[in-house]
Amino acid sequence: MSSAPSFRSPKLASIFLIVFIDLLGFSLILPLLPYYAETYGAGPAVIGLLVATYAAAQFVGAPVLGRLSDRVGRRPVLLASVAGTLVGFLILGLAPVLGEAIAGRFGLASAAGPILALLFLSRLLDGLTGGNISVAQAYIADITDERNRARGLGLVGAAFGLGFIIGPAAGGTLAAFGYAVPALAASALAGLNLVLVFLFLPESLDERKRNDLAARPRPSFSFSALRQALRRPRLGPLLQVRLLVGLGFAVFQTVFVLYAQDRLGLGVRTTGFLLAYVGVLAVAVQAGAIPWLSRRVGEPRLITVNLGVMAAAMLGWALTPNLAALVVVITPLAVSGGILNTVINSAISKAVSPEEIGGSLGLSAALESLARIVAPIVGAWSLQEVGSWAPGAACALLLAWTTTFAVRKISGRTGGAPEALEPRALAERPA
Repeated sequence: MSSAPSFRSPKLASIFLIVFIDLLGFSLILPLLPYYAETYGAGPAVIGLLVATYAAAQFVGAPVLGRLSDRVGRRPVLLASVAGTLVGFLILGLAPVLGEAIAGRFGLASAAGPILALLFLSRLLDGLTGGNISVAQAYIADITDERNRARGLGLVGAAFGLGFIIGPAAGGTLAAFGYAVPALAASALAGLNLVLVFLFLPESLDERKRNDLAARPRPSFSFSALRQALRRPRLGPLLQVRLLVGLGFAVFQTVFVLYAQDRLGLGVRTTGFLLAYVGVLAVAVQAGAIPWLSRRVGEPRLITVNLGVMAAAMLGWALTPNLAALVVVITPLAVSGGILNTVINSAISKAVSPEEIGGSLGLSAALESLARIVAPIVGAWSLQEVGSWAPGAACALLLAWTTTFAVRKISGRTGGAPEALEPRALAERPA
């Protein structure tokens, strides 16, 4: 176990590169998917369902992958999940060719239906296997001690953010050659990732622990396990805060383009620069500031303080009158979001026993996916029906309440020994 994780650690450097390439491939196709589907006759409702399919599949798949990695090891689960992502992107890129072949085989008048069905299949498969960020985070937890875990998870968060910053721009450039091209490029990146995991990433769980866990029941998605996890005194509040923070930040992300156009009259280029600015700030704080802050301030206080900062920033977002004010407001929003995304997961990994880390982080990823399903619906409805100020105001109220909840339930409770499993949970293996 490393006491001071850095890029000098081959394992940490490998995980950083794996997460970066994984998210780079994902974000290559993310902004282009609606246009891709629209080409084959998909309307707004179908496009919305297509986008939600990935998040819904990840909601189910992430905790299963995390708990499976606790049972059989991190490396085999990463290999299988990256292979699934590779196949998903291949289906996405080859959907026009495969759809035409299916239409010809069954004598269909149009290939649009089969092509759209293949798009849904690709997003479903990628969603079920794309929750491997929780397995990467569990790997970091395996190779770090509690003092340095936030730093290791911060570097993973930075890799995640860098992929999202670079990917959309690269995808837009490749789309000039056709919407299928970014998907095929993403499949090539997934193939490179598979090679990196196979060649350079050793297993982080020792053989004795894997053999012990292998004797336990097979992991599966269970709402009963989710309920039991949410009832646990230390884990439950952290997961609830993870969900509420994810919901607030996802509303900001999903309606920001519409908000910028409706309230401030900003164009696509300016909006893109603003979102890139948010991403760069989040990456910078995750890579540089979190180790220092977690040691000097402590994770419980970091969570509560940054919840308050994010709530205030959301209120500022609702009331901002011009571009200059918006830049000022989104600065603390980006910083607090970067800190919370890392520190909450670090606290979750310390609140449970070592054999539950993968499952618990998988559950955290699943709740974040659930937030991404709900957020576009809530955000778009409030912006359209109430006003451009409404999404920010609603998020400010939500996060203000979350701050008071965290003060009551989390402050002073994330330290100490991990929670013991409840007797009833031993049979179900809650995440």
